[in-house]
Amino acid sequence: MAKQEHSMRSIFDLEGRRTLVIGAGGGIGAVLAQGLSDFGAYVYCADVDGSAATVTAESVTRAGGASEAMRLDVTDPDDVGAAANALGDLDVVVLTAAMNIRKRLADLTLDEFRRVQRLNLEGSFLVIREFGARMAERRAGSIIVYSSIRAQVVEPGQGVYAATKAGVLQLVRTAAAELGPFGVRVNTIAPGVVDTPLTASIKADAEWYAAYANKSVLGRWARPEELVGATVFLASDASSYVTGAYLTVDGGWLAADGRYAPRL
Repeated sequence: MAKQEHSMRSIFDLEGRRTLVIGAGGGIGAVLAQGLSDFGAYVYCADVDGSAATVTAESVTRAGGASEAMRLDVTDPDDVGAAANALGDLDVVVLTAAMNIRKRLADLTLDEFRRVQRLNLEGSFLVIREFGARMAERRAGSIIVYSSIRAQVVEPGQGVYAATKAGVLQLVRTAAAELGPFGVRVNTIAPGVVDTPLTASIKADAEWYAAYANKSVLGRWARPEELVGATVFLASDASSYVTGAYLTVDGGWLAADGRYAPRL
């Protein structure tokens, strides 16, 4: 049998790809910036906290990658539009920036509702609109927006967060349908519970921590680096026929009931 000209391993290669990670100042975003760089991408690290974005970009560079930092507020239409114009022909955009206010609906103020909605849903819309339009012009690109398992299942205190994450999923699906004819793929990744500084307060509560761990069929929380593989997949040619997808990285949270294991 004749040897193939190109190894299939190359479909995950991001060498030469210009990639923007929004929310790269810490947590999952910072880990993704390093992971994408490790696969060869040039990474723009963006965050509303410009100093934090700089720390991540410098870390990527020290590790042998190519990166630069920028401040970006995805709730500001002018800021997002200016970034899309300034960065030009991007191959990949990854959006992880989001927030949550844990309160029951009866206790949630309208201002709090709007703050979460503005960042999680409106911010996603602006990123998809501005960067998607430029990718459509060049007829290529991959947009990856982080949603959550809360787009599918909820718990008390997660109402507005869950609503925005469900909205993100439908935005992504609509964008996939509208941008697909122009060669642009749009997908979402839905993590379960991830061990980051943002979940430190939950981890500090032993009962709460254990309840989340036990809901996963793997019996533990995710590490941020465990989201790199899914992101590289959607950023690379390995997913060239994947768009409009809701890719769960949740340890099986949505796959099983998890509340009780009957004796069999």
